Amino acid sequence: MSLSEDLIKILACPVCKGDLLYEEEKNRLVCKNCKVFYEIKEGIPVLLPDSGKPLEG
Repeated sequence: MSLSEDLIKILACPVCKGDLLYEEEKNRLVCKNCKVFYEIKEGIPVLLPDSGKPLEG
């Protein structure tokens, strides 16, 4: 299940309020400013400040 482009445009990082990059193949949203990603569970982005996971590498 992928996110709509309209939804992606309005989503922001819950910590820095920056833009999020949607990685469809990994089904996650990435904040390059904070170097974390947020999971998408059952089509719903989990955008709680404490739910960000560090980007590997």
